[in-house]
Amino acid sequence: MDLNLNNKYALVCGSTAGIGKATALALAAEGVQVTLIARNEDKLKQVLTELPQHKTHDYIVADFSNPSDLKSKVSEFIFNNHGFHILVNNTGGPKGGPVFSAAVDEFDSAFTQHLKCNHILTQIVVPFMKEEGYGRIVNVISTSVKQPLDGLGVSNTIRGAVANWSKTLANELGQFGVTVNNVLPGATGTERLSEIIKNKSAKTGITVDAASNAMKNAVPAKRFAQPEELAHAITFLASPRASYINGINLPVDGGRTKSL
Repeated sequence: MDLNLNNKYALVCGSTAGIGKATALALAAEGVQVTLIARNEDKLKQVLTELPQHKTHDYIVADFSNPSDLKSKVSEFIFNNHGFHILVNNTGGPKGGPVFSAAVDEFDSAFTQHLKCNHILTQIVVPFMKEEGYGRIVNVISTSVKQPLDGLGVSNTIRGAVANWSKTLANELGQFGVTVNNVLPGATGTERLSEIIKNKSAKTGITVDAASNAMKNAVPAKRFAQPEELAHAITFLASPRASYINGINLPVDGGRTKSL
């Protein structure tokens, strides 16, 4: 299927590893001009060399723990270069642990990095999307918005807030040709998953392999996702082919989530 994404501009957050990097590569392969954004410039430069070279891809160095700096840098980039047809909001999840024992500042930090920064970026990019009559905002969040995950209390809480923000935004922006959707990764082969497995192993006293196999066995597919499998779903939602898909939560989890 030709996704008809040639000559579109995309801003991909958290694009130096995992799902973000895979998404940047997938969009670029479809002819999108990609702007990477993350806090580590060396890693950004490395990913930039891996993107197809028939487009002039670039990057922005920004830290999502500093919303005002993020706003300033992205606004400056747009002023000096171009706007974006596609925004992929993707930020590493909060640390694990029970919600009852979480410190208040953990909620503050997660709310800032996820909902506040998503909102700031959306406010910056939507005017260009309206002018173009085309916009795709895809938020990478979690299956916890359908079924809270044990041991991820702060993440469950904040991801739910992002999902409801997204649905509200979809209702407001749909009339302008802008869609807003959420992709919900299941257990995906990323550095974050490795950390979750190690923590589970340490808390339960079982081996890392046993903890990993237990998580795989909870999935009908009996395996973890590859970041590229999430990237393909995101890329489709970012395309004109998904023009009438708006305001949804799309699990990409191998069937693990019990609810429809």
